[in-house]
Order: sequence, then C-alpha cells, then structure tokens
Amino acid sequence: MLRRPFSLYPALFILCAILPGAWAADLNIVDHGAVGDGQQLNTEAIQATIDAVAADGGGTVVVPEGVFVSGALFLKPGVNLHLTEGSVLQCSTDMANFPEQRTRIEGHFEESFNPALINADGCDGLRITGAGTLDGAGRPIWDQFWRERRASADPKNFENLSVPRARLSLIQNARDVRIEGITFKDSQFWNLHLYNCQEVRIQGVRFTVPDDYRQVPSSDGIDVDSCQEVEIRECYFSVTDDCIALKGTKGPFALKDKQSQPVQDIYVSDCEFRRGHGALTCGSEATAIRDVVVENCEVTGSMPLLRLKLRGDTPQRYKDFTLRGISIQAPGAVLFDIRGWSQYFDLKGQTPPPSIVRDITLANISGSLRSLGVIEGNANTEISDITLREIALDAREPNLHLSDRVQDFSLHQVIVNGEPFALKR
Repeated sequence: MLRRPFSLYPALFILCAILPGAWAADLNIVDHGAVGDGQQLNTEAIQATIDAVAADGGGTVVVPEGVFVSGALFLKPGVNLHLTEGSVLQCSTDMANFPEQRTRIEGHFEESFNPALINADGCDGLRITGAGTLDGAGRPIWDQFWRERRASADPKNFENLSVPRARLSLIQNARDVRIEGITFKDSQFWNLHLYNCQEVRIQGVRFTVPDDYRQVPSSDGIDVDSCQEVEIRECYFSVTDDCIALKGTKGPFALKDKQSQPVQDIYVSDCEFRRGHGALTCGSEATAIRDVVVENCEVTGSMPLLRLKLRGDTPQRYKDFTLRGISIQAPGAVLFDIRGWSQYFDLKGQTPPPSIVRDITLANISGSLRSLGVIEGNANTEISDITLREIALDAREPNLHLSDRVQDFSLHQVIVNGEPFALKR
C-alpha cells in the first residue's frame, strides 16, 4: 500500500501546543530604543521589550553591553531576562521612577512603598541569567538614609521604610525559578527578595557592596521569605547585613498569618561569606523555619556562621538545622549568635508567646575564629538538642556562652586550640 508522505506541519502544530515556548523569541532592549550610556532613562524602552516578548508568546529579554539606567520593571509570565557580559542594568536614583505601590516587605504587605528594579509576580519557570550586573547605584540613597536617621528624634528606632529606596529584585508567587551567573551590586535596599516561591535555584551569583562603605543599610544578600525548596549554590556574599536571611512574619499572631507560610527545605552549598552580619540568619521577621542544610561553605569574614534572632513578641519555631563541612578563616567570626531580638517589639497587648529552637547540628567545621559564640534564649524560648560534632578550631577566645535555659547540648570530638573543648556554663 502506498503511504502518503509525512507532513511536517501537523507535527510542528502539535509541538507548539505541547511546548508553548518552542517559538520563543530573544529581543534586545536596544532594538526598542534603550541606550546604554549610563545617563538616559530606559524604563519605557525596556518595559516595551518585556511587553513585546510576552505578546509574542514568551522568550528572553536581552541586555547587551552598556550601562542602562532604569526605573521599576515588571516581568511577565514566559519572559526571561539575560544580561550579557559587560551589561549593567542600573537603578535610577530618582524615586519617582519607582512609584509606590502595595508590596511585600519586612514580613508584611506595605500598602505604599517602592517596588524593586526587577519585579516578577506569578512568573513560573522564570530564568534570570548571564554574566552581567544589576546595579542599585545605592551610595546617594545610603547617604540620605544615614542623614535622615541622624536627624530623627529617635535614631535607634528609625524605621527602614522611612526612606524611599528600591530592592534590586522581588520575585513572588512563582515556581521553578533559576537565577544564575549575574552580579547584584550596590543595592539601595535588599538585593534579592523571594516571597512565596517554590523550587528556586540560585547559582553562581555575587552580592556585593563597596568595601569602603562601613555600613550599607539593609543590604541583605538573599531574603527567603515564606518559601520552600530553595537551593543556593556557589554564591559569593560581601554585604553589610545578613548574607542569607530566612524570613516570614512577626508579632504575637504570626502563626495565624496565612500570607506567611513556613520557610522549609532550604539547601545552601559551596558559597563564600566574605562580609556580613551573619552567613545564615533567621531574620528580624521569622516565624516557622525548618529543614535547613548548609554545607561545603567558607566563612572568610568576621560574622556568625548561624544567627538566630529570638523575638519576645513572636511565636518562633526554628527546627532541624544542619551546618557541616564549613571552613572558617576570620579573626572576628563566631559559630553561634543566638539571642534575643527586640527591634520594633510589639506584643499588641498579648502575653509573650512560647517559642522553640530545636535540633541544630554543626559538624565537620575547621579553621580559626574569635570564639564559639553565644547561645542564650529569652524567657519564652525553649532551646534544646544542639550538637557539635567533629570540630577543630583555633579560637582567640576559646569559650561558648551557653545559657542555663539550653537543654540537651552535646559535644563530640570538639577540639579548640589543640585540646578537647570543655564547656563552662
């Protein structure tokens, strides 16, 4: 029987139906009028490129070599971003280019605050890749923050949101996200904020602020807010706040907040922590955090390896943390900074809620540091089941301050300054 020749067109039709991105386009922002001279504002041109890619069924917005100044940009489902080597997407320092809107920040939704430079909401499968840079151009904004803080009536309680400023990226309500290769530089506020995301991989990314700026306000590297299944691999952190902050919400009703789901299944490996307030921190707004692994990392800056902020006004649940295979080479570093945290404390008329810190293991850690640090609770926090195993350290101050409230603390093959470590309470 003579068969009819196979037609290619039905097959292509079926392929495109199964794979909507099969005809995905790459569009260069220059082709829509963007100019990379470090001067011209390119918000409209870049947003037009994003919109054109979305209208064409999805694809990639390409940023070529040059410095492209922009205000807030909003990615759409199916639209990826690629920054080629030598490309810089730079924040405008005119906050009029970041018009205030409702946004997630500091453990709640603020009805009116600045969006990020790169905003993505509901963008499943998002890819942000390349060897280029997101640049916050933050120095004048940082200077303004400190001027206003010094001039305020109560500098100690001067709120972070008092000064308009932009994060470099806010990615929310998304699954299967990849951020690879790029540099986050000089952010005005947090660098990368993930909210309510799942299956995220961040790999080979750098987070930096200038070495000559003593304290960049709120320069967190990665804020993992109410997310699950997040991998952070081969990243470099040199900031002046928390390198990786695990966040949720705060206050006595925090566990009832349906918009702040537990942070769970976090994996960090092969990263370097050069500068910051903590390599891994459960942040100022954090409620339920569990199943966290950090391994094969280097701490080369004077910071705590693990920092847990214990709020007296929030029912916190920190459980199942493992940090292993860590090299520490920093004269001011410590293993632990676990203690009370009272910033913006507000019980809202309630009694202090009970909190739990449980099942924390540090294993196979070597190097030199200042001391083993501090583990002390507050009146409403139960701390138990903390294990140190196969530790070999040189310490300038060979001690660990351990509160009497801590239960089931165990040491196995812990050597400090060449001798078995003996805990003194």
